[in-house]
Amino acid sequence: MNYHLGIDFGTSGARAIAINQAKTIISQVKYPFNNSQPDNLADVWQRALYSLLEQIPSNIRKQIRAIAINGTSSTVLLCDRSGTPLDNPILYNDARGAAVLEQIRNIAPAHHVVISATSSLAKLLWWQKQAVFSQAAYFLHQADWLSFLLHGKLGISDYHNALKLGYDVEHLCYPDWLQHLSCSNLLPQIVAPGTAIAEILPAISDRFSLPHDCLVCAGTTDSIAAFLASGASQPGEAVTSLGSTLVLKLLSETKVENSSYGIYSHRLGNLWLTGGASNTGGAVLKHFFTDEELVNLSQQINPHLASPLEYYPLLTKGDRFPINNPDLLPQLEPRPADPVEFLHGLLESMARIEALGYQRLQELGASKLTRVYRAGGGAKNTVWSQICQRHLQIPVIPAQYTEAAYGTAWLSYAALIEQSIAVF
Repeated sequence: MNYHLGIDFGTSGARAIAINQAKTIISQVKYPFNNSQPDNLADVWQRALYSLLEQIPSNIRKQIRAIAINGTSSTVLLCDRSGTPLDNPILYNDARGAAVLEQIRNIAPAHHVVISATSSLAKLLWWQKQAVFSQAAYFLHQADWLSFLLHGKLGISDYHNALKLGYDVEHLCYPDWLQHLSCSNLLPQIVAPGTAIAEILPAISDRFSLPHDCLVCAGTTDSIAAFLASGASQPGEAVTSLGSTLVLKLLSETKVENSSYGIYSHRLGNLWLTGGASNTGGAVLKHFFTDEELVNLSQQINPHLASPLEYYPLLTKGDRFPINNPDLLPQLEPRPADPVEFLHGLLESMARIEALGYQRLQELGASKLTRVYRAGGGAKNTVWSQICQRHLQIPVIPAQYTEAAYGTAWLSYAALIEQSIAVF
């Protein structure tokens, strides 16, 4: 029996799912992250990766034929020639790149996805101005570096992760304006998501009882993995991933990009996965409520009645989509004494942001929205889904599989079929 492993590195933790040839889940494990900021994130990720492998039953591990990893989009590392991080990784929502936005505007085409304080390119150019940059040999995304720990090949990424670095996913090359940068030698080689890169390192194979010919494949981003897991397959179908953040992906026949609204399009077979990511979402809810409170209070909300409270729920200033403004301030007032009313206002406001996001996508030419699948931890909140359905006026249903790790496992399965992704 051949098994296929998908590993998901999200914002709150890491998960792994193994599937069989019938695409049925046969093992799933997780590794939660602590809320406190660690001294070295890369060390935490490495421990998480190895812990996930150890947790999978040995009889399953011995039959895993392929592995793929997803990471959060625009979470990046600067590494030396041996692949050792030179600095703490910069996370997906870190807006320090605002300092180099004017430089990016001067070199990138108008409305390009890289014109954002949180883009991978903005982080690379910010790092270029730091003393540590003189030692740099590789600029990698989270999924690239984690995959390197398994296969040992440096400087390889996929075109999903590389989109916010400036890679041209339409023509499958780095554009001239990017190749002319003085730091272009750090840019990774780009392959299709799901491409088999190399067999697993012998040391990893021996340590975790994995087959020596187990393939490690190019990965993807967490939100695309969630889309692949959802069951959505037709233009007009979309997935809202409700994790720590709120991520929208709409399958479209038309490519849509507009940095003014934080909108970008990923290539997915012959179609385009257009969307964006907002900093609102589950992290805001968990800041104010425990998991138990979220369940109990949600049950007291009537989802068919609109809340009069209008918030823009953020924990810190700045959002990426559908308003791309690093200086956007959180709006969480007035706060009613009744926690049910407060939660209702938060869910209502997040639903408005979601609806505005899909409205923006369609205004800019994406395929008409016909159905929304909901994935991630927030998808379990049926009241939230009902509120969103009221705003969107189309069917809102649970994803077929809600874990991004399942979509990445499917990606590793595709690697054995065609050695690269063949979607739909």
